[in-house]
Amino acid sequence: MVWLIGSKGMLASEIAAQLNQHNIQWIGSDREVDITDKAAVEAFIQQNFSSGSLQWIINCAAYTAVDKAEDDHAMAQKLNADALINICTATKHYGATLIHFSTDYVFDGSSSIPYIETDSTNPQSVYGRTKLQGEQNIIELLPEHYIIRTAWLYGKSGNNFVSTMLRLMNEKDNLKVVNDQRGSPTYAIDLAKAVLQIIQLDNHRYGIYHYSNEGNITWYDFACEIYRQGKRMGLIKKDCSIEPCTSSEFPQKAHRPSFSLLNKQKMKETFPLSIPQWDESLTSYLKGVTQNAQF
Repeated sequence: MVWLIGSKGMLASEIAAQLNQHNIQWIGSDREVDITDKAAVEAFIQQNFSSGSLQWIINCAAYTAVDKAEDDHAMAQKLNADALINICTATKHYGATLIHFSTDYVFDGSSSIPYIETDSTNPQSVYGRTKLQGEQNIIELLPEHYIIRTAWLYGKSGNNFVSTMLRLMNEKDNLKVVNDQRGSPTYAIDLAKAVLQIIQLDNHRYGIYHYSNEGNITWYDFACEIYRQGKRMGLIKKDCSIEPCTSSEFPQKAHRPSFSLLNKQKMKETFPLSIPQWDESLTSYLKGVTQNAQF
């Protein structure tokens, strides 16, 4: 049985759908369970799982407001780092296995080739530093773990870059999008399928893994493809010009890595799985948006 933490979030919603599809029993929790409180974590497990039934804990909870974290270090630290001590303690006590999600923000973006799991970390933001501390807490406390670093996540639930672009492209005549941050998006359904593969194989190949869709683009490239496909599918009703710009034209509190491509070879070889190209996954997402718009 699975405990899905942060179950109402974008990624967790897709993981829940995969678990349901494959008849894997799970119980979810969200903000009603304070994972920064050791007693609350223990009480939830005691109340919801019979002895020996808890096999997996999937932690999708995080403080993800990247810019807000710069002024709210204490809460980011509690959710992204300190809570992992409680989760790891419970995972170990009940003999479960942890799947936890981290971020490309643990890197500083100075590389010119895709980051592998063993590359040196050097986070440049409160968000990145607290997520890295969470990783380190897991590694120190719990051998049976999978840490999956991902990037540029988008999906059906909640606001994300794709939904924001679709809205703005229908409202504005022109948009500027940064063209000096390079990476690859991650479609939440694709990552959820990878999580299911880990659970089903259960091959005990613990450690850190990287996952995003295949490709090498900037946010400007991403926006142009959203516009192209969105127009073709009838999701964008008007013309909108998209112009490239630099990050300095849109100053933000938190530093973003200028290069955050993740090398997925370890993930593909270990589990194994096929990772879709970013533009193919965008098509899948937009088809879902089109279908929902028809009802």
